[in-house]
Amino acid sequence: MKCTATPDCPGTIDADGYCDICGFPPRPATPEPTVCPQPGCTGALIDGRCTRCGATVGPQPAATPATGSVVSQGSAASRGSARSVRTGSSTSGSTRGRLGAGMVNVPRVPRIDPSEAVLQDPKVPEHQRFCGNGRCGRPVGRGRDGQPGRAEGFCTHCGAKYSFTPKLRAGDLLGGQYEVLGPLAHGGLGWLYLAVDHRLERRPVVLKGLLNEGDASAMQAAVAERRFLALVDHPNIVRIQNFTEHPGADGVPVGYIVMEYVGGTSLKQLLRRHRDIEGSYLPPDHAIAYILEMLPALGYLHSRGLAYCDFKPDNVMQTDEQLKLIDMGAVIAMDDQKSDVFGTPGYQAPEIAETGPTVASEVYTVGRTLAVLMMRVPAEHGRLGPLPGADTEPLLAQHDSLYRLLLRATDPDPDARFSSMEEMADQLTGVLREVLSLQEGRPHPGLSSRFGPPRKTFGVGDAVPDDPGALIAALPVPLVDPYDSAATLLASTSAVTPADLERELTAGLQSVVTARTESVELPLRLIRAALEFGDAADALRRLEEAELNDLLTDDWRLTWYRGQARLLERDWASAAAEFDTLYTALPGEPAPKLALAVTAELMAHHADGSDPAPARGRAAAYYDMVWRTDRTYTSAAFGAARLRRAAGDRRGAVEVLDQVDPASAVYTEARVAAVDTLLAVDRQGELTEPLLRDAGARISALVIDSNRRRAQARLRVLDAALQWLRLGRVPVEHAPLLDVPLDQNGVRTGLERCYRDLAHETDDLWERIALVEQANAVRPRTTL
Repeated sequence: MKCTATPDCPGTIDADGYCDICGFPPRPATPEPTVCPQPGCTGALIDGRCTRCGATVGPQPAATPATGSVVSQGSAASRGSARSVRTGSSTSGSTRGRLGAGMVNVPRVPRIDPSEAVLQDPKVPEHQRFCGNGRCGRPVGRGRDGQPGRAEGFCTHCGAKYSFTPKLRAGDLLGGQYEVLGPLAHGGLGWLYLAVDHRLERRPVVLKGLLNEGDASAMQAAVAERRFLALVDHPNIVRIQNFTEHPGADGVPVGYIVMEYVGGTSLKQLLRRHRDIEGSYLPPDHAIAYILEMLPALGYLHSRGLAYCDFKPDNVMQTDEQLKLIDMGAVIAMDDQKSDVFGTPGYQAPEIAETGPTVASEVYTVGRTLAVLMMRVPAEHGRLGPLPGADTEPLLAQHDSLYRLLLRATDPDPDARFSSMEEMADQLTGVLREVLSLQEGRPHPGLSSRFGPPRKTFGVGDAVPDDPGALIAALPVPLVDPYDSAATLLASTSAVTPADLERELTAGLQSVVTARTESVELPLRLIRAALEFGDAADALRRLEEAELNDLLTDDWRLTWYRGQARLLERDWASAAAEFDTLYTALPGEPAPKLALAVTAELMAHHADGSDPAPARGRAAAYYDMVWRTDRTYTSAAFGAARLRRAAGDRRGAVEVLDQVDPASAVYTEARVAAVDTLLAVDRQGELTEPLLRDAGARISALVIDSNRRRAQARLRVLDAALQWLRLGRVPVEHAPLLDVPLDQNGVRTGLERCYRDLAHETDDLWERIALVEQANAVRPRTTL
């Protein structure tokens, strides 16, 4: 029988009633979901709670303790799939929790009553039984000829003893303190039992023992887990409370870890529930928010020299509005070269057998987990296969930055992945802002930890910004490390040219040689000075020198500045390649996307006979991505409007320009550009009276300090109105346009005034004469 637990699972249901790949029983028929009654919410109700907004509707049924109900704690993964041996914020009681840097509302998960979480029929399914000998790992305890397999016995291949039965029963008292209520769940390394602490008013706790105390490797892992858990103290990691012992069947004391009870639902169960009700994976903003919540916990372990090793949806549990890492059995010291490494194939990094656990291998598991939560990852040979591409997965095609983040996190080369959980969290937060901006239709700006804000706005108007020097002067600048040895000196310099800057810095350094050797910011500042001075050759020479500096090898800022140097050389393709590389490395940063957008626009503008459409399409996509997320990047607004206008989407261009904030320094320019776009008529008869009056109302509403700019703005509208009247058009409304009648005489009088105002404001004699002549030519004819 084919597995029906998940639509894409290729497994089959064994005789024990479970899938041989995903480990779940067949999915029972589910009633038709009820739509959430909350206004504006599209979620569905399950157990009286909305899967999207978290609102509670009606009475809440109690959780059932049967198999397949919400498991309170522990991984339900099989030993075979959970182990791969190598040879070497919460808020107050609100109805919705906010995760993902406080930007995402996720449904709350009610805490499961401990008494309802105990398994009524605690068994390890046969398809999850494997030999505990790390050198063997063969299937054991399997049924034959219709007869069930033995839960205890000896491996027929290596002779190792195995046991898959719980060792504690309800009523057992451990250490005179912990009364066992029953088994909760089984994981790759042991059984979990629910107990109550008699010394703390029967507070529920979890006892973790061994699945097979005869397995030396498992025993070693349990001892290591005790040692590691005793050192761990993080709000997103399950807390160890005590250790206790209880005599085994042979009278030998067996150790148990006493942990806090986390009554909730794992991300794997949340994913299955979402798929059952809505037929899809978790929304990307929810999945990212969950991962962001757990990255500090993993980073905390790394700071203590520990690797989690088995990060996956099964091992993250949500209770109310808090997430916790559970099942610490695979935790290992990163410098441990002797112990076995436990993990789950499909999530584990491919190099871990050779390198052992590293930060890079941990990043890989996080990337794989994020992908599994959001999309279908095809299975190969019973385990998760490669990530799908943007050509087959619509989510990745829609969110390019998210796709690039996943590619970097799961890069086959460990050195190409994120260097830390902090770096990954920083970039993932930026990606989340983009996802939310597209999803909600409003910007989600945030401060960058790598770049300063845009310095200027380039490309104002409808002309392609074809001056590389102006582009470099406008693009954001990488932030200076305040702890760099030359940071203070760099902040106090006023030189402009590279030569003057170098002399000033040299004079300010007590030890030139020492500072040049230790400072990373000093050579970068000199490269930047060469670029801003417009000397591409000098900048490239300094870049080559910087690449020889061990402290700067593969530094992302070298890529940023190399792209700018190629811009100065007008080598658009090479510049685009550099910025694209940086975009892949820093997918959450807007600066590389903005640079890539203008470079692609320049490639299209200088296509030289080749098809400009692909480059123009990339430019438009990157401009939109930046502007949609952060409205302080006004260069992106002008770029997006420029490309929309060129594509014939005049209304779309005006819509973008209208989004520029009134507090922006280029607000007036944006409104005038919107008027120019409205009046950009390519065919006779396209201009209408409503368009003219809309343009006039926009200019009238502007507060313009300069008489020259005011005259120029009025001139645009009145000139278009004169052309419209010359075509024989007759206005329907009798209201004035820019304070003049909408007829030949009125419009001509207004134009005459504009030309004379411009002539009055200019200091150039010949320009003044030309403007006066234009005023005389356009003035209405009289009989005097």
